[in-house]
Amino acid sequence: MAMPLRQSIKVATYLFEQKVRRRDKFPLIVELEPLFACNLKCEGCGKIQHPAGVLKQRMPVAQAVGAVLESGAPMVSIAGGEPLMHPQIDEIVRQLVARRKYVFLCTNALLMRKKMDRFEPSPYFAFAVHIDGLRERHDESVAKEGVFDEAVEAIKEAKKRGFRVTTNSTFFNTDTPQTIIEVLNYLNDDLKVDEMMISPAYAYEKAPDQEHFLGVEQTRELFRKAFAGGNRRRWRLNHSPLFLDFLEGKVDFPCTAWAIPNYSLFGWQRPCYLMSDGYVPTYRELIEETDWDKYGRGKDPRCANCMAHCGYEPTAVLATMGSLKESLRAMRETVSGSNG
Repeated sequence: MAMPLRQSIKVATYLFEQKVRRRDKFPLIVELEPLFACNLKCEGCGKIQHPAGVLKQRMPVAQAVGAVLESGAPMVSIAGGEPLMHPQIDEIVRQLVARRKYVFLCTNALLMRKKMDRFEPSPYFAFAVHIDGLRERHDESVAKEGVFDEAVEAIKEAKKRGFRVTTNSTFFNTDTPQTIIEVLNYLNDDLKVDEMMISPAYAYEKAPDQEHFLGVEQTRELFRKAFAGGNRRRWRLNHSPLFLDFLEGKVDFPCTAWAIPNYSLFGWQRPCYLMSDGYVPTYRELIEETDWDKYGRGKDPRCANCMAHCGYEPTAVLATMGSLKESLRAMRETVSGSNG
């Protein structure tokens, strides 16, 4: 795990505080969607189906920052849509960073070089660039040529200016262990991004492409082979060791969707940013009035093939904190990643 040591300490302290307060449900990171509009139409995305009137809406800065503060989460992932299309995205980031929230701005990078001057490097801020494969594979997944090359140039420019840059890669049943190895080797060794996040594609009901989502056994076999030969230890993966064990099928976990809540133009979304069973106006209502026990594999048929980080990474993190052995293991990998 390549999470910076300062961030790891803050998250560990936060988790300890929740335990002391005997809170059984709390957020690790908020998925903030200040808009749904995007400049791409990715085949596996379920966020591009909204009507034109909704796509024109932009969340006010005070509302976006207020939602994060209401939740109390130490980390924020700003997604969408394409966040860099929001005219005040830099102000949202600035205010969250000023409050020492760790902010990851998820982007396809098409606007990144154009908008980069509006942001300042900070240990609390990172661009999180979406990269699903090398040139041909990535451009095919986003349905537009040239996107991979622009993303690479944007990453290089951001690194040169002193920004932290992470990546987010989603894999489908058209991927092989070799395609995963190739893109992660490139990101890790050639582009030298700070951290990489990986996830099997979740079967969005409204995504244009419904044929290429992974099943559970497919996911386990795919990552087991990709992680072989020491790759998993060598790559700067932004995941807990237990979540990577989960992807390989070495352990299994229940879903902990409440730990990565989603806040969008419609409010707090039940139960997670991948599924929509309605919205509530406050974080408290989300936590207290949602029947969390009915979600997850084996409970809700929509969750049958889900192994996404938003549901299972928090479970792995909580399991890590509850075990001295796993905590020491995670600490070793954090220090190793920080020195790598």
